[in-house]
Amino acid sequence: MTDLNRSPLTDPPLRTPGQSLVQQYNELLDDRVVVAVILPITLTCLAAMEWIRYFSAIPPFPWLLTFLAAGAIGWFAWRLSRTLPQLRQLRLAISGERAVGQFLEALREKGYRVFHDVLAEDFNVDHVLIGPAGIFTVETKTRTKPRRGKAQIIFDGEGITVLGIAPDRDPLVQARAQARWVGALLSESTGRTFSVRPVVVFPGWYIDRKPTATRDLWVLEPKALPHFLDQEPTRLGPEDIAMASTHLSRLVRASERTRQAIT
Repeated sequence: MTDLNRSPLTDPPLRTPGQSLVQQYNELLDDRVVVAVILPITLTCLAAMEWIRYFSAIPPFPWLLTFLAAGAIGWFAWRLSRTLPQLRQLRLAISGERAVGQFLEALREKGYRVFHDVLAEDFNVDHVLIGPAGIFTVETKTRTKPRRGKAQIIFDGEGITVLGIAPDRDPLVQARAQARWVGALLSESTGRTFSVRPVVVFPGWYIDRKPTATRDLWVLEPKALPHFLDQEPTRLGPEDIAMASTHLSRLVRASERTRQAIT
């Protein structure tokens, strides 16, 4: 069956630190360990069965093993059919977050601090920007695009439609909740109130912003974000940026230490 969708990313993201070593590690693990361990386990099981038959004088009975093997093959095929779409979606999401993250890194030249994958208890914030225009949470939504026709998202301030259809999970609700969480986190840590604004980015899509679109939440293609930031007044000075960044950095590191201690 022909795939009617295509990736919204025209260029692959840049490589990450140690990516070659990670790939070598995974390939070595798969080729030398995972595959290799299957043969001795299989032969051990077969040898054990033969010894059982030898000592108990049980005649060959291939039907049971054939039935079990057929069931195992069917289970594997079913599980694989359910897993492959998830893997493809994860791979697309990883590429999208990396591409957006590397794009956001360029904003450091304009005085912005960039944080990636800020973890909460049961969710994560893809990116946080702290800079002259204020504090922003950035939620990346990477979706496949149709091979034909205009890949358009409409944002009217109250909701979005993707190719005329509202998403099952409203990313605007998610983005606003993330912004409130980061704001509360910084307020509790610093004793000051920071306004945090949510941003939702769709890599590779055309965003049609209606006149009713609100300014408290942006829905953008990532390349439009620098222009939007440049149009904003200066809200944070260097000291405020440094303070908010320092506190968020400490909170991120503390959360990571706690997570590693649990696991």
